Amino acid sequence: MKLSTRSRYGARLVFELALRYEQGPVYLKEISKSQDISFKYLGQIIIPLKAAGIIKSSRGARGGYYLAKKPEQIKLCDIVKALEGPICLIECLENSKICKRSKNCITRIFWGEVNNALCLALDRVTLQDMINKYIDITK
Repeated sequence: MKLSTRSRYGARLVFELALRYEQGPVYLKEISKSQDISFKYLGQIIIPLKAAGIIKSSRGARGGYYLAKKPEQIKLCDIVKALEGPICLIECLENSKICKRSKNCITRIFWGEVNNALCLALDRVTLQDMINKYIDITK
């Protein structure tokens, strides 16, 4: 399983906003340059992040994007779900009716455990945790 570039770049976009938290709105062009991500692509992935309530925007000469919540209130899981949809490794975990074996399938049980572990891991990491780790590695 691989996360798409939407999640990877989305996490970098939101991380950049977290680094600049309470410094005012940030232009997408600045994020594009500092994170080395296409401006056009950022324009596409910012939409679901706004819809999910992770990012807000303001218009005008001093407009731009900023976090809708404090960095410690935004989890990596929130970002991934906003950009990828529900986290589900295999379809039958989400909808058991698609497989006639799902009721008695032993592998489905273990895929469910792996899926839950992934969700828990993503749910444990906040933007503040990422900032703290970034500060540690760039000392």
